[in-house]
Amino acid sequence: MTPKPRLFLVDDHQLLLEGLKLALQDQYDIVGTCTTGEAVLPACLELKPDVVLLDLSLPDRSGLEIIADLRAEVPETRIIIVTMHADRIMADASLQSGAHGFVPKDAGVTELRNALDEVLAGRRFVSELVPKHTSYSSAGETGVGLLQLTPRQRQIVRMLGEGKRTADIAQELNVSHHTVTFHRAAARKALGMDSEWSLVRYAILVRMSEQDERKSTS
Repeated sequence: MTPKPRLFLVDDHQLLLEGLKLALQDQYDIVGTCTTGEAVLPACLELKPDVVLLDLSLPDRSGLEIIADLRAEVPETRIIIVTMHADRIMADASLQSGAHGFVPKDAGVTELRNALDEVLAGRRFVSELVPKHTSYSSAGETGVGLLQLTPRQRQIVRMLGEGKRTADIAQELNVSHHTVTFHRAAARKALGMDSEWSLVRYAILVRMSEQDERKSTS
């Protein structure tokens, strides 16, 4: 008998994890779950799942960083983002970071199963619920937020927008991992954001708007 595909589930809401397990366990082997970003890579190195269902909005780490870690350390594992945000910006950023699928949580179990079939077959999957295009703040609007940050925080936000991980930023700036984490938390607080997802999305918007501003003045 063909073994079931092995899934690892990541979300910071235990109730949602339990719901996913009940919905998928008949067709898939649920090899583990976790609610924090730091636990994902060690668990996947040990369990070697076929697919990780990953929430972007984890409290302790950016989902984009986790994608990059998984692609580097367990490249054979497929990654599907399962998020409450039907967001074109984050869908594109997730795929650029190495994810194989992107499904909003309100898409339903049928669509999630379709996404699993697609990525297990070696293809990409993006839900039809994700807009084809997005609008974003102008450089001036994002610049207002940047003015609330210290020069070091602005530097780190711009590096996040370039897709760099905390470890990459620490190495490039010749500071500790803890120092970068401290500045990220301080930037979130200054901007009134309650999650790493919000900060990373903002950083990507800053990069996009500044690129547009440079194009318009060149």
